[in-house]
Amino acid sequence: MLSAHNIPWKYYGGGFTADGTTSPFNGSYCNICNPFEYEANYPSMVADHMRDVTDLFTDLENGTLPAVAYVKPDGTMDGHPASSKWDLFEAFAENIIELAQSNPQLWAETAILVTVDEGGGYYDSGFIQPVDFFGTGPRIPMIAVSPFSTGGHVSHAYNEHSSFVKFVERNWKLGGTLSERSRDNLPNPVQGGSNTYVPGNMPAIGDLFDLFNFDHHR
Repeated sequence: MLSAHNIPWKYYGGGFTADGTTSPFNGSYCNICNPFEYEANYPSMVADHMRDVTDLFTDLENGTLPAVAYVKPDGTMDGHPASSKWDLFEAFAENIIELAQSNPQLWAETAILVTVDEGGGYYDSGFIQPVDFFGTGPRIPMIAVSPFSTGGHVSHAYNEHSSFVKFVERNWKLGGTLSERSRDNLPNPVQGGSNTYVPGNMPAIGDLFDLFNFDHHR
């Protein structure tokens, strides 16, 4: 959808250029973590849209970041206990944020959403919404870092990974959803009542816009 609207985007995967080489980082790239590799036309995407995380650092320093960027650290930096440490992931995210903030022109129009893919294995007593056959799952953190962030705000809206897709669709006015059965078809949650975490219009998933105030720039 972004490509159809001529909006530049890239997926930056750690170890992407080292994969299959003699580099010590060979094997650290997570191919199953790249959702675009499941697209039938993936080979034609590579030249314009697939990059290594090292290319992200260059784009941040040069101010050549595309409008939308997905970033996935390699196995040594992703915080998973089998191959990494959480403080390495924190340092990875901190470096990206500091590089973006060091370029005032870039930072003035940037939002960085930091999240993870798993809940850590601990029991979660929070409400889990039955959005489809699979449901969702244990809660995970997401942090918004931006000049447009409301700052110190904890969102009570029911969000999940597809919320980022909904954010992109709304922010860039793409005028559509990924498919008829994809979760970005679900409406934004109506909150209220005795439990603000439970949407009154289930199934519903937020679009993350409550994390920002685009009328004010800080």
